[in-house]
Amino acid sequence: MVTTRIRRVTTALLACGLAFPALADWNLDGDTSVLHFLSTKNSQITEVHKFDSFEGSLSNAGKLRVTVNLASVNTSIDIRNTRMQDMLFNVAEFAEATFDATLPESMLNLADGEVASGKVDGILTLHGMAVPTSFSVMASKVDADTLTVSTTAPTLIKAESFGLTAGIEALQKIAGLKSITTTVPVSFSVTFTQ
Repeated sequence: MVTTRIRRVTTALLACGLAFPALADWNLDGDTSVLHFLSTKNSQITEVHKFDSFEGSLSNAGKLRVTVNLASVNTSIDIRNTRMQDMLFNVAEFAEATFDATLPESMLNLADGEVASGKVDGILTLHGMAVPTSFSVMASKVDADTLTVSTTAPTLIKAESFGLTAGIEALQKIAGLKSITTTVPVSFSVTFTQ
């Protein structure tokens, strides 16, 4: 009789566990995610750059944190990568940039195959400066374990807001350029998996 009760309780607990699986945080998939920024030199030459290493997590409550390894900047030119690491980002002192935000409710409770657009407001911390920053994005729930988030328009990041103007001036001088813009468009397409 006791054995029968134990079996019933065990069966009921298993059924509850199957019906209500433990909710896990979402993790950014670095293999399928991209983060780009543009720079313009001499007033008319615009180039596309990216970061090769960044990670992120999204809680079921919507808390988002993305961390970018600034030493992974990739401009397709080795010497320029090194100069940006040292003279612009100062990775010896500021190795990472972070973005912290809370996703809107409309993007958290999507059904499989559903899409939602909106604005994500957060704090971008770069070069020791924390600045309120917003991204216009589209979120898509691909399936139960996959969520994609992509910008629908670039966000403009101003160098002066993060104390990066002197670094840009140093890059301009060492490269012998007439100008480098101090406002940089940033865009991304990221995948989160559970």
